[in-house]
Amino acid sequence: MDDQQAESAAGTATLLSGWLSRAQVAAEIGVSVDTLARWETRRIGPPCVRIGRKVLYRAEAFREWLVSRERHPVSKGARPGGER
Repeated sequence: MDDQQAESAAGTATLLSGWLSRAQVAAEIGVSVDTLARWETRRIGPPCVRIGRKVLYRAEAFREWLVSRERHPVSKGARPGGER
């Protein structure tokens, strides 16, 4: 690899650092790539960016989406719909 190719490869790595591929996100949360594609269509999955056929997820936005999906435990004795 000559210096120009090395600089190009390093520039790409730097440019896309902080971004995840659909396959990486799918592997992280244990769902299929097809499931992520379906979620994108329904607008229920993590925010993403489309560039041609490539789909990328900003790592920080993905983490924020995960946190937004967090459910807090129900306190003991609480009933759905409030007190009666």
